[in-house]
Amino acid sequence: MRSTLVLLAVVPAGAWAQAVPPSVAGRSAQGDVAVTIYANDTALIQDTRQMTLPAGISRQEFPDVSSEIRPATVRLSAEGTTIVEQNYDYDLLSPRALMEKAVGQTITLVRTNPATGAETREQARVLASNDGVILQIGSRIEVLRDDGLPVRVVFDSLPPNLRARPTLSITLDAKNAGRRPVTISYLTGGLSWSADYVALFDEGKSTVDVQGWITLGNSGGTTYVDADALLVAGGPGGNSSRSLGLAPGTRPGTQSAGRARLGDFYLYPLGHRTTIAANQQKQVSFLSVGGVAARKLYAFRNGWMGSDQEPRSADTVIGFSTAREGGLGDALPAGTVRVYMRDATGQPQFVGENGIGHTPMGSQLAIKTGEAFDVKVQPAVDKREKILADEWERTARYRIKVQGAPTRTVEESRSVTYWRTAMRYVLTNARPEPVTVDVSQTGLGDRWEDTRVTAESQPGEQRSLDERIWHVRVPANGTATLTATFDTRY
Repeated sequence: MRSTLVLLAVVPAGAWAQAVPPSVAGRSAQGDVAVTIYANDTALIQDTRQMTLPAGISRQEFPDVSSEIRPATVRLSAEGTTIVEQNYDYDLLSPRALMEKAVGQTITLVRTNPATGAETREQARVLASNDGVILQIGSRIEVLRDDGLPVRVVFDSLPPNLRARPTLSITLDAKNAGRRPVTISYLTGGLSWSADYVALFDEGKSTVDVQGWITLGNSGGTTYVDADALLVAGGPGGNSSRSLGLAPGTRPGTQSAGRARLGDFYLYPLGHRTTIAANQQKQVSFLSVGGVAARKLYAFRNGWMGSDQEPRSADTVIGFSTAREGGLGDALPAGTVRVYMRDATGQPQFVGENGIGHTPMGSQLAIKTGEAFDVKVQPAVDKREKILADEWERTARYRIKVQGAPTRTVEESRSVTYWRTAMRYVLTNARPEPVTVDVSQTGLGDRWEDTRVTAESQPGEQRSLDERIWHVRVPANGTATLTATFDTRY
């Protein structure tokens, strides 16, 4: 049997008091703690403790630091004090660790007779502690096993390098003796945060209520007591890319939010101190806005020369603004937006979710929540033909200057071959009210320099080099057809 399951480490009271820091009693040794959490599993801990230091060189211990501390990032600040040396002791006290450190040492086995309650004691030398514990008792070799009999192990003392909690040991050189604030700061993993949004959409009123939540996570073994927590929307040197479900119509804003900044990042303070317990998640509200103008729309995106044998569902999209006027009025950290709508009985029901990236204030958000049941689009290539080269003649004119000679103009004529592609998009609507579908044709980015839209059944909008979009009105329980013709080089 594994030693971590069968062993109970018992240490004389005197030895325990000398070896284990006072924080074991349940009171944290931390001081005034400030925690800055980034979104890439990085956090900055700043811990100010009141300490009495002797003059000259002394070794000081800082228990209750993070179990995932990055020792190379430790910085100490104290008046008239410099660091000589620092050590991070992360070999934590546990039955397994205690037995591993006892290899080659003599321990005492205490066995209890379950029938009589009588105890017997034996001296044993620990030979190995790998998958199990191998002991030498007198002239015999025994494997400590789970045979159903109560057994415990008594150690004479604790190894000097085993700690009850993660401890940072720093050798300091203080100019003067006395009590003063000592601040240690360091980077650590194990702390994270994310943003989540609950959006209640009212289709009848064309409004949305949005509640924003910060979820704090502490996967480490250290508790930060009564900490001043600050969240940074961004990760220095990190990768903030994520898979987003944004629809056509999403545009970044240009308004500055009324929040503190750190470089190019927005700061989200919790507003009150909180204890971030080990192995805990907690949620804190940071946004609550109601009655924001919103609308439901349908979107369909087609790749270049995309042609389907069967109609495809359009995407269902909820659109709203983060602007100061008529919007949420805030910059939104990256997170997940979960959308709800009320059913016929008035109960909110979940209708879909998607992610957003860091969103400046003033942005237009179009969040895909799912696929429409009743609104379909079937794209098709109606015709594709090659346009003869002599139909498209091009003239290029260049100004050339060689070796100090006068500038001269050279004119060059060449013919260009084009392809003409006629697209058709058939839209159907089985809903009892008319809908508008934003149909976008993508794949124009590497062709737009020479691409021409020579015909379209209704005016379109060139959203980018890659995309052209049409707002197609489809009647209730009816159909609509959009056509467009593109002249391209390929």
